[in-house]
Amino acid sequence: METIGCGTAIVTPFKADGSVDEAALWALVEWQIESGINFLVACGSTGEAATLDEDEWLRTVRLVVDAAGGRVPVWAGCTHNSTRVLVRQAAQLKRVPGVAAVLSANPYYNKPTQEGQFQHFLALAREVAPLPVCVYNVPGRTAANLEPETVARLAAAAHNIEAIKEASGKLTQFADLAHLMPHGFKVFSGDDNLALGAIAEGAHGLISVASNEAPAEVTRMIHAALENNWNEARELERRFSRLFEANFWESNPGPVKTVLSLMGRCGDTVRLPLVPPEARTRSMLERLAGELGLLKHAPIPAGVRSEVF
Repeated sequence: METIGCGTAIVTPFKADGSVDEAALWALVEWQIESGINFLVACGSTGEAATLDEDEWLRTVRLVVDAAGGRVPVWAGCTHNSTRVLVRQAAQLKRVPGVAAVLSANPYYNKPTQEGQFQHFLALAREVAPLPVCVYNVPGRTAANLEPETVARLAAAAHNIEAIKEASGKLTQFADLAHLMPHGFKVFSGDDNLALGAIAEGAHGLISVASNEAPAEVTRMIHAALENNWNEARELERRFSRLFEANFWESNPGPVKTVLSLMGRCGDTVRLPLVPPEARTRSMLERLAGELGLLKHAPIPAGVRSEVF
């Protein structure tokens, strides 16, 4: 896997009736690529993949791939807490030309042991080979931490397990991964606010939430850090640190979609069990987006409103 830098875990826009807004998603992909993003992750947590029907999920992946048109790599999110279902779903990605990698999070709710996670990800890797796999460690959502030693076992057992999105919130795990993983294995931060610390420990980039709203600036921050231009990297981090935090004032991607709607990029509809941010949060987000200059070229489209489905 040659990909490094900043990738956007792109939102899945919905129309007011709850259906996927394919035109808005296509336009978001265009804007992301024009802004210099290095790769895109379709149907991740920020893409509300957990609420997409299986046919919607596959169609959304295809749309992002088609919109990208080979200009940047597109990774497809594919996560399930049943290994059997995961393997069946992931097999479909081999029939989508242009998918560059599969990103899959820890099995949620089951709270598997390290051996259980090892077997789960190994089954996925064998099914989708030769497609590269990026395992996604996000214990805050799944209640299961993937230990660096287990990641090293996976990389040794399946050569197409080539990367990890690490979102444990622990910088010590980035250090351990840097020491344990073989040459060529890529480590990405899954937390915008830890990205610079992760790169200092040896990470290769960031899979970002905030780059949905500020793709050029977040990408520049990551490349500055990778190029050891720490003054610029820290300056950009200081500027956008409030946005990194604000995106989680309420459940992701509610705040992100709110800011994008204020920017005129898509509506802010989310699907239950998520709901739009409350009025006070929305007001705070609008104020912050204005202070960061995110709204200066972004008229709000007529008819955009909050809905849940």
